[in-house]
Amino acid sequence: MDSLTVPGAKEKLPAPVDGETLREVCGRFVTGVAVITFQGADREPTGLTVNSFTSVSLTPALVLFCVHRDSRALTAVEAAGAFAVNILAADQKELCRAFAARDTARFAGLAHRSGATGSPLIADSLGYLDCRVHGIVPGGDHAIVLGEVVDLGLLREEPPLAFFRSAHPRLEVRA
Repeated sequence: MDSLTVPGAKEKLPAPVDGETLREVCGRFVTGVAVITFQGADREPTGLTVNSFTSVSLTPALVLFCVHRDSRALTAVEAAGAFAVNILAADQKELCRAFAARDTARFAGLAHRSGATGSPLIADSLGYLDCRVHGIVPGGDHAIVLGEVVDLGLLREEPPLAFFRSAHPRLEVRA
């Protein structure tokens, strides 16, 4: 199937959904938080906070994240051809906020190393997935960035940083 159109779907489309209401409803879905890192246009490590990350496939190993189509980060990821997903722990709220700013945060003072693709890996994250860009698909006002995982690792065992209703509730994690 070459199209995203569902066979037999009716041509009549519903009225557009209000963006604020959509945000309110989707805010009821608990997500994890990750920092996507990559080499910036100036070859300096940089990144952005996302909660739109998920695994897609085990064979091949694919993941995705979404980023606004006008974001400088999208251009940088396209140019780099690679990115890393750094999964945040509950004690990393400040790191989350630093990379959530409109201008992508820099790595001054942040312990990190280069992964197999050259993407920065945050030393104190729960785990990481180092990825080559597999494809980029338009998705409304965002782009869906697919990555093929080429390296991954677990770095520590702690509760994850969660995002729910624009806040970071502490999750109870049982062994």
